[in-house]
Amino acid sequence: MSSTNASFIEDLTIQPVPENRRKGTARNLFPVWFGVNIMPLTLVTGVLGTTVYGLPPVWAVVAILIGNLLGAVLMALHSVQGSKLGVPQMIQARAQFGMYGALLVLGVVILVYFGFLASILVLARDTLAILIPSFGGTFGLVVCAVLTLAAVVVGYDFIHRANRILLGLFGIAVLLLAVFLIIHASGGTAGSADLHFNGIGFMGMISAAAVWQIAYAPYVSDYSRYLPSGTSSRPAFWYTYLGCVAGAIPMMVLGALLVVVAGGDGSVADMVSLLPGPAKVFVLIMLFLGAIDAAVINLYGPSLTVLTMIQTFKPTWVPRALARNVIAVLVAIVTTVVAAGFASDFLNSYLGFITFLMTLLIPWSIINLVDYYIIKKGVYDPAAFIDSSRGYGNVNIPAVATYIVTFLIELPFASSPFYVGTVAAWLDGVDLTWLVGSVVSFVLYLGLMRLTASRRVNREAAPAATASV
Repeated sequence: MSSTNASFIEDLTIQPVPENRRKGTARNLFPVWFGVNIMPLTLVTGVLGTTVYGLPPVWAVVAILIGNLLGAVLMALHSVQGSKLGVPQMIQARAQFGMYGALLVLGVVILVYFGFLASILVLARDTLAILIPSFGGTFGLVVCAVLTLAAVVVGYDFIHRANRILLGLFGIAVLLLAVFLIIHASGGTAGSADLHFNGIGFMGMISAAAVWQIAYAPYVSDYSRYLPSGTSSRPAFWYTYLGCVAGAIPMMVLGALLVVVAGGDGSVADMVSLLPGPAKVFVLIMLFLGAIDAAVINLYGPSLTVLTMIQTFKPTWVPRALARNVIAVLVAIVTTVVAAGFASDFLNSYLGFITFLMTLLIPWSIINLVDYYIIKKGVYDPAAFIDSSRGYGNVNIPAVATYIVTFLIELPFASSPFYVGTVAAWLDGVDLTWLVGSVVSFVLYLGLMRLTASRRVNREAAPAATASV
């Protein structure tokens, strides 16, 4: 079990999960990654296609498909690592960056968690307020944060069980949304007359969808680390991949079609206005629960990541449930305050945040995957993740250098409401950071690691050659 016999609360945190505590099968990953996508934020991402990026519905859907199908490959490859290593995703960065070098990445990922959690709390509150208007404002945010915190306090088992229970209900909600959107669309989509294909918008929507998937990379091993170590890599990959794309693609497509069918600004209120009374209430409840579900993983993750950062400076400390939950309370308070000030210009702020994710998540993800699948071929010492004397050292210069250099190379290709790089401006606003970052970090990290290994072999061979003379 992931908890002691005396308590339903998960007691393990960042330490490796012993084999006798492992359970479940890879199919349990599908409900988690399907469920966290059935939320308003996924709809909002799809809305970008026909609003911010100005694409006709057909081209918005094509871009959504391409971006999700490509981006989900990376996040699902990370998911495989959980059962093999038995530790949360972000503590694995120590194997690539070193104990202290990993702090750079951990700090960035915490900002990612905070941004997503604040965004999701805003939309969860707004969804709840459609049902119960008195839950608007700060009070509604606090309610959403408390519900999220309660699930995180219980931990891993509850998160998995809740998603298995809700899986069918989430599927029905998506089906209802699709059916009534199609019914309303049958009368014509006059709102699409002024939309025309443009390369800038097409690449922008592909990037937004791909980064949506890649942004899950820091989370995925957190929810596969209790699986038996003998779990096959193939089903772990496919259940994660299919769960995430099966949840995200329909929700984004519905968002992309919403504005041209219903008009308005593509809000949840616009979407549910297409539904009759009982169906409307049911779908709102499910979108709210989906938002809370997604908020949970965005509070559970930073709690583990903050513990990892603290443990860097206290190597003998073994944090348990109390430490995780104290951190979770503090993170919940901070993000609730941030969310209260974040809601006023949500769509533009979120678009800028997506660009931020592109430039900072890609190098870490590629470095991790290259190290795991190509360099070390999955062979790690899990105990060394929490003990620098076991082999991974304090700083791995090739990884840190690759991360920083890739980020700097990405900047000219970045395009957001807050910053447009020189190359992006020359390309009339097309953002290519996720493509450029993937290629640069792959080539640079693999090359530096092989160069370092070659030099090490030469240094070790030199004394032997001298001795033999």
